[in-house]
Amino acid sequence: MAQTHPDHPGELAADDPIRLLEIRDTPLSLDEVFRAVGDPSAGGTALFVGTVRDHDGGADVAALGYSCHPTAEAEMRRVADKVVAEFPVRALAAVHRVGELAVGDLAVVVAVSCAHRGEAFAACRKLIDDLKHEVPIWKHQKFSDGTDEWVGAC
Repeated sequence: MAQTHPDHPGELAADDPIRLLEIRDTPLSLDEVFRAVGDPSAGGTALFVGTVRDHDGGADVAALGYSCHPTAEAEMRRVADKVVAEFPVRALAAVHRVGELAVGDLAVVVAVSCAHRGEAFAACRKLIDDLKHEVPIWKHQKFSDGTDEWVGAC
């Protein structure tokens, strides 16, 4: 489990490889996430960006909204801790957006840095796959024909 700073509850300790974990209702930044996983001992950094696409299941997507359960950030932490325990992670970051998004908006950005590229790719894939399946974030898709659909965990 990642350690919190002893003098500042909630603040991450300097040696914690989990550098950024957040769910927010403002636009996401690739640069912010990439900078968060910068580490001079890392030879490989893998970054995944999930964007709102213009179609799903043969239907045209006009927009969508993400919402989450109050435990979502704690679940993100649990997933990140698992990845850090399973892979030789030097630094890890994950940010997911909630609220109303348009086609092309960034919905999720995750990144992992490790000593080698293969480790970074594997850890990043595990991170995004587990976030998608285990963190209680839901997607409400609105289609151009006026119909809509809720999708389980995003």
